[in-house]
Amino acid sequence: MPHFTTLTSRFVPLPINDIDTDQIIPAQFLKVTDKNGLAEALFFNWRYLPDGSPNPDFVLNKPESAGAQILLAGDNFGCGSSREHAPWALTAYGFRVVISTSFADIFRSNALKNGLLPIIVDAAVHKMLFELAEETPHAALTVDLASQTLFYPDRRAKSRRDGLVTFPIDPFNKTCLLNGVDELGYIMGFEKEITAFEAKGGNW
Repeated sequence: MPHFTTLTSRFVPLPINDIDTDQIIPAQFLKVTDKNGLAEALFFNWRYLPDGSPNPDFVLNKPESAGAQILLAGDNFGCGSSREHAPWALTAYGFRVVISTSFADIFRSNALKNGLLPIIVDAAVHKMLFELAEETPHAALTVDLASQTLFYPDRRAKSRRDGLVTFPIDPFNKTCLLNGVDELGYIMGFEKEITAFEAKGGNW
């Protein structure tokens, strides 16, 4: 899993509430056991027309979305079934961050385990970011995980400066993301201590 420290990227606005995991990655793509090919399957039913051609009206198919690593989603993102393929598809496409006012608990857990940072912001910031996307399509956001801060261009400021908000994340998942390890990798980081513990018969 790649380290997550600081990320500056343009962001893709997807102002749809209650996007469930079946919309993120339809059921026909759940047979795979790795991320290969899942980038093309992300939001499949929205990205492609019935004849298989790209839907020109869907945001991911617009030129300004190319290369963006931050997804700005509607409320209650990732609801529905618990498929881990949803964060797989998002990360395979290139997203490192999803911003919303709320996430389904299972999706949020799966995202963190797969190097995808779900950032919760309040309704006022959420609304402001969608307005920013509409007014300045190429605006970039900066996420600093160590300080748990999100920087954005402050369009209301008279001088050129950034706005800043903080976001919550529990210490364990923050540590894993900063170090680029999953839960197993974190445990294996204590291999010497585990070996010493076992050598003493399970007693300190």
